[in-house]
Amino acid sequence: MKHSTLFFNITKKYIVSNGSGSRTMKIQTECVPCLLKRILFEAELSSKDKKLQAKVMKNACTVMAQLYDPEVCSTYIATQVHKIAYETLGDNDPYASLKQTSNTVALSLIPQVETLIKKSKDPLKTSMICSIIGNTMDFGIEGGSVHPTQLSTVFNKLYKDGLGHDDNPQVQKILQSARHIVFFTDNCGEIVFDKILCRELKRYYPSLHLTLVVKGTPILSDATMEDVNALKMQEVVDEVMTTGCFAVGMNIPRLPAPVKNALRKADLIICKGMANYESFSETSYRPVVYLLRTKCTAIARSMGLPLQINAIKLFQ
Repeated sequence: MKHSTLFFNITKKYIVSNGSGSRTMKIQTECVPCLLKRILFEAELSSKDKKLQAKVMKNACTVMAQLYDPEVCSTYIATQVHKIAYETLGDNDPYASLKQTSNTVALSLIPQVETLIKKSKDPLKTSMICSIIGNTMDFGIEGGSVHPTQLSTVFNKLYKDGLGHDDNPQVQKILQSARHIVFFTDNCGEIVFDKILCRELKRYYPSLHLTLVVKGTPILSDATMEDVNALKMQEVVDEVMTTGCFAVGMNIPRLPAPVKNALRKADLIICKGMANYESFSETSYRPVVYLLRTKCTAIARSMGLPLQINAIKLFQ
């Protein structure tokens, strides 16, 4: 456990010295059962061995007990809990099959998404909504998806729901004078719709330099360079970078230098999903717009939003 303790000490120091003074996402009491439920989910995905599953849960609980502190960002603790789970399982990508299926299901919905965009009076906003609907493809948590195929069933309903919080006008105002954007992706499946959003961003604002950032190594169902290459994301962005390490959301201090440089130049940061909100809420990077589905009470409360809505939420 020495490595976990070291990580905790560094993380706590970082948060204290770099908090922005606005809303932040510290770990909440309800995060504990949610995180452990996800650990069980991935253990069952990876192995049918009940003894190994029990060992995973025991080790995860040990790390959780060691690191739990209400003054620490939830993603930092979650990273270490997932790390010990992956190590115990001996599996560096328990979600591999789910990720492939997620991309396949999302690709099957592309004709429907393209029709909505073509008929829309605001194609860029429509592409944002579709990208947010993709954020429902999140597994092993309350409010997430049971299986990737569920998206086909709920897509029309979620699109008709529209936006429960809409900062799109302010976002588009920023975009009018922006030169550099950094776009942090989230889950597989979802990234299929992100490609369409990136395409629309470049179509409306062709002078934008758009940097896409994906996970540097498999973690949960998040997209990696493997997905970027398979989906040919390079067709719609100017450059692709990775977070460079194993982390739920982002380990901001360990981001590679090119990503940090891109963040310094960014006129707008686009973040998909809840974990990216958890990580970036602890920083002073602004402006940041979060495109997500509010799937859990802790994050909805932190963001000042209702639960289970599609949201475009801007922090300036």
